[in-house]
Amino acid sequence: MTAKNSATLPTSIAVDRPGRPARPARPARPARPARPATGGTALAALGVVAFSLTFPATAWGLESFGPWSFVAVRSVLAAVIAGGFLLAGRVPLPAREHWAGLAVVAAGVVIGFPLLTTLALTTSTTSHAAVVVGLLPLTTAALSALRTGVRPSRRFWAAAVAGAAVVLGFTLAQSGGAVSAGDGYLFGALLVCAAGYTEGGRLARVLPGWQVIGWALVACLPLGLAGSALGLAYEPVHVTGHGLAGLVWAAAGSTFLGLYVWYRGIAEIGAPRASQLQLAQPLLTLVWSVALLGEHLSPAAPAAACAVLVCIAVTQRA
Repeated sequence: MTAKNSATLPTSIAVDRPGRPARPARPARPARPARPATGGTALAALGVVAFSLTFPATAWGLESFGPWSFVAVRSVLAAVIAGGFLLAGRVPLPAREHWAGLAVVAAGVVIGFPLLTTLALTTSTTSHAAVVVGLLPLTTAALSALRTGVRPSRRFWAAAVAGAAVVLGFTLAQSGGAVSAGDGYLFGALLVCAAGYTEGGRLARVLPGWQVIGWALVACLPLGLAGSALGLAYEPVHVTGHGLAGLVWAAAGSTFLGLYVWYRGIAEIGAPRASQLQLAQPLLTLVWSVALLGEHLSPAAPAAACAVLVCIAVTQRA
């Protein structure tokens, strides 16, 4: 009998020859570093642009509404928009342990900051308010440090004190040597908004960022409806094109869209990088105040804004 050849092709087995060293294994290629989340940066930057228009929009809104009715109607419109998005997405209610943080976000970002800044703008110009609120990133960083227990460096605190000195000097010079009621509102707005940003950034780690502001707005809807009824009943209303445009932008642009993209950006790139983008907000507001409102800036306003930005930039790199 003759044995037939197998259909299997012959294969060679690599065997080290005697006296010949084995080939060294090829080293593994190092993993490529992760690329920065440019999408998150773009979203946070869009939020900063939306925030920079808040004061000019509020100044327009005050042409038609009183400060209390403007803030209340603004929150109602924003809550209706947010509720529509939540219903369309069939988003379930947040867990019970998240509601305390959402209450802080609502009190600081939805109610406190809009109300206090609106009251301030009844006596202050938008350019003046923009410089004072330029301390918001620094205030947020300070409250976040207290909340998390992080110990900033001495360089950080030196820049923080310098920035506070610049802002206090500017406000005293503009108000004739005394802090006005408008400045008191603005400094109060800094504290409550920083608290809202701090809690919102913490919640954005466990919830989608847009849901954080969405649920905070919806939670304030009953209070907004009651405030709208009282404000519209006791404050005069003179409807103008500027007034309606300011109200719509403050509700849809600043309160919902701005915070929507802002918290989404924070979720992707983190609060420190996002806060650096917000350093441009005071200068952008100064530009809008001249272009949209025809305000004439004092020589000290741009200089104070730039000095504050330099101080805050140092704190971000300390």
